[in-house]
Amino acid sequence: MSEPLRIGVLGAARISGSSLIGPARATGHRVVAVAARDRSRAEAYAAEHGVERVAGSYAELIADPEVEVVYNPLANGLHGPWNLAALAAGKHVLSEKPSASNAEEAAEVREAAAKAGTVFMEAFHYLFHPVTRRLHEILASGEIGELRHVEAMVAIQAPPDTDPRWSLPLAGGAVMDLGCYSLHALRMLAPWAGGAPRLVSARGGQRRGAPGVDEWLDADLAFPGGATGSARCHMAYDRLEMSCRIIGSRGEVLAPNFVLPHRDDRVVVRTGDGERTERLGTRSSYTYQLEAFADRVRGGAPLPLDADDAVTTMTLIDAAYRAAGFEPRPRVS
Repeated sequence: MSEPLRIGVLGAARISGSSLIGPARATGHRVVAVAARDRSRAEAYAAEHGVERVAGSYAELIADPEVEVVYNPLANGLHGPWNLAALAAGKHVLSEKPSASNAEEAAEVREAAAKAGTVFMEAFHYLFHPVTRRLHEILASGEIGELRHVEAMVAIQAPPDTDPRWSLPLAGGAVMDLGCYSLHALRMLAPWAGGAPRLVSARGGQRRGAPGVDEWLDADLAFPGGATGSARCHMAYDRLEMSCRIIGSRGEVLAPNFVLPHRDDRVVVRTGDGERTERLGTRSSYTYQLEAFADRVRGGAPLPLDADDAVTTMTLIDAAYRAAGFEPRPRVS
């Protein structure tokens, strides 16, 4: 193995245990520092997860010469500002999605990444798991025929009212937290659909008590080759659902949980010849993601995600918000 990455984590977010700490441990990379708004939280986090040391602030962590990769799992509205700060410091950045509050800010992050000459990636981890790779392989093979329609639904039960995902100033909302996966999954089908999809229409519902924040949103898309798509999300659903169904002229393929495939690694194929279920493994998609990111940083291996991709996704998110009667998320003031 090449030299381990030296990673610094912004914030003491619970997600980091599964999205970064566990994968780093599994792949031999070092988590050298963590910073949080409250130093005692950072100290407790470091003790729990075996992080080497605590930085006094986000800025101190970014300035640390030993930190070469900054992982940013902060609230959505803090992705853009701290991605910009980390890139200005010459760090590689793995940012939780979405990478910014809106397309304008995402474009600034892209410019900063180009200027820094470092690796920037938005953490759409699902794309690295064999489940999603297999969906694409089956579509490419012609087994289900030509692409006709795709449906992606990403929904969870409601977080508490105090959760930052319900905060407009922190760039919250169902599309920002969940719908970005649905829209991204549809965008990734462009090679088999005659090109990138365009938004046709969208509708959504506002969270009670949270003006301007979407509780759910459904977007309809169309591909140049004639296929259609439905990208749906709901952040106060009756259950967890994270499915992707691809319908072709001769059959269909379904991933019951493409976002968290380590929970359900099935790919179900239905054609005129019958139905079969493939299992692609419960190794974490986050682990595959970190391996791919490290291969890029250490060896220059290609990545399917970069700052250009992040801008394209954010532009589509902004368009979906406007079409559904919402405003794009504001930048943190």
